[in-house]
Amino acid sequence: MSVDPAARPVVIVDAYASARCLAPLFRARGHTCVHVQSTPTIPAAYAQSFRPGDFVANVVHDGDLDRTLAALAAHAPRALVPGIERAVVLADRLGEALGLPTNGTALSAARRDKYRMIETVKEAGVPGTEQVLAHDLDTLLRWYEKDRGRVVLKPVSSAGSDGVHFCDDEREVRAAFEALIGSTSALGQDNHAVLAQEYLVGSEYIVNTVSLHGRHRVTDIWKMHHLSANGVRDLPAGAELMTRHGEEQDLLVAHTELVLDALGIRNGPAHTELKLTPAGPRLVETGTRVCGADVHVPVEAAIGESQLDWTVDACTDPERFERRRGEPYEVLRHARIVNMVAPVAGELRSYPRMAELRALESFHDVLFRVTPGNPVRASVDDWTFPLRVYLLHETASTVARDALTTRYMDGPGFYEIT
Repeated sequence: MSVDPAARPVVIVDAYASARCLAPLFRARGHTCVHVQSTPTIPAAYAQSFRPGDFVANVVHDGDLDRTLAALAAHAPRALVPGIERAVVLADRLGEALGLPTNGTALSAARRDKYRMIETVKEAGVPGTEQVLAHDLDTLLRWYEKDRGRVVLKPVSSAGSDGVHFCDDEREVRAAFEALIGSTSALGQDNHAVLAQEYLVGSEYIVNTVSLHGRHRVTDIWKMHHLSANGVRDLPAGAELMTRHGEEQDLLVAHTELVLDALGIRNGPAHTELKLTPAGPRLVETGTRVCGADVHVPVEAAIGESQLDWTVDACTDPERFERRRGEPYEVLRHARIVNMVAPVAGELRSYPRMAELRALESFHDVLFRVTPGNPVRASVDDWTFPLRVYLLHETASTVARDALTTRYMDGPGFYEIT
């Protein structure tokens, strides 16, 4: 007996963090969702964001792929998407085995392993970063001996700015390697090797996309802002939403599409980070999942629909997706994100200037990572920002002014910490 396609659910693997918002969007379009929990225990960093009530079933993957496939096949799913970075490889295996629109498994490792990612892109003829994968310090130092100046050391498989070190001399390279090797990434994976790359000079950007059968839709483009704080160079301080077209955007999008094709990203969302260097765009990394940091919140308010909305279209209404895919998005309101930087660690008592922050003319929303009564850490990466502020307004100058005001307010006086 055939099953009505509209009644077939969508599978989301690890619907945590920003991906927690996918299931409600599917449900609003009349589609149910089945959740796959990729590990028997949800990592602590994601446990609070999981909403089991959004799903008709939760399939816990215990490592037995056949058992998980059998449980999913009983629901006759119509589509499958990964929620967070650690779900990508399992999602590829499940989607391919179930015969769903997928990116396949042939290049799964290249979409997850940052070293293989860059090498795969370069092998496809796309200009890429010079790098080395070092399992031992001697290999790393031999590579560094070539008068490299500033380099970047990072985990091979992680997310955000977790474990990223900027090094200007051999002493710093040694220290970064020793801090990384044998440690555990923010995704709970052991770092058995360290990825070292040339430092790319230039501004950093994000290009978010959704693909269907190899055709790509650019949903939003962001220019990143960085600062130096708490002993960290190039701490991501926030971002501003860019219009779809422009000299920079056109270069970035053309390069991103080459990267997506090289990595076999044919279906689903992708989050691509690049730098625009004097030699042209260069890939930092691509994640085959929706953008994090709840970026969809300001995007939906500024543009009218976000990467999450386009993901729902690709999964449930491919004709609508293809019909609208080539239409450039229009920025109706200007948007910025400001990551607030906690200066010290301790117990957060309050945010004394929160009312003043909310009174800003372009204030739109705030995402709390730490609420009063809980421990706060000095901000050193994406995982330790206590809150993110979203600003939106019809005029760019108002948003720019309020972003600078927000940064001015940030600091010791913004936090009551014991």
